[in-house]
Amino acid sequence: MTASPTQVHLSHRANWLRAAVLGANDGIVSTASLVLGVTASGASSTAIVTAGIAGLVAGALSMAAGEYVSVSSQRDAEQADIRLEERELRSDPQGELHELAGFYEARGLPPALAGEVAQALSSHGALQAHLRDELGLDEQRLARPLQAAWASAVSFSAGAALPLVAVAVTPVGARAGITVVVTLVALGLLGDLGAQLGGAPRLRATVRVVAWGAIAMAITAGIGALVGAAT
Repeated sequence: MTASPTQVHLSHRANWLRAAVLGANDGIVSTASLVLGVTASGASSTAIVTAGIAGLVAGALSMAAGEYVSVSSQRDAEQADIRLEERELRSDPQGELHELAGFYEARGLPPALAGEVAQALSSHGALQAHLRDELGLDEQRLARPLQAAWASAVSFSAGAALPLVAVAVTPVGARAGITVVVTLVALGLLGDLGAQLGGAPRLRATVRVVAWGAIAMAITAGIGALVGAAT
């Protein structure tokens, strides 16, 4: 009998995947929009590259700080729930056992079997059983602030480097066009990669990322041209 292939679930990637995809997307879009806006204003090559580098560094640090703060808040809430559950298990273990059995009954188990399951799982780790089945917390999915911060900063820098290099090495006449093409291709690849890693529909994810990136670049370039004409 041929063994069935092992199923690979993707939800355990949620923490770092969200931060990495968001960081790379922001890096590409914000830096491309920034350099295109400065280019449209008629600034010199030195000013364009300087603005791009400043945007890369500031954006990476901002993304890292923002992810760390927001994910730390989530982590604090999770830890508060864990501490509360620990106190309840110490003060009323029998009541918590009945509560756990009640969750299994609500899922369709007969009362006797629900009690046996609750007892068996509690004997191997009551806290873990309550965290998983009462609170929906799993060790693999707990918030990790440092992981999110690093993933966001590194991916932002990698994404931002693409339009920055494109605008720096391209001749003046083709600078805007080449930067737009490089940015849209990068966004398309990012959308497809993110969809593959997350198990989402690839075409829809790719179109969504490319469309919003194109809108952002068009608006910023237009504003840059207006400012350049006014000054």
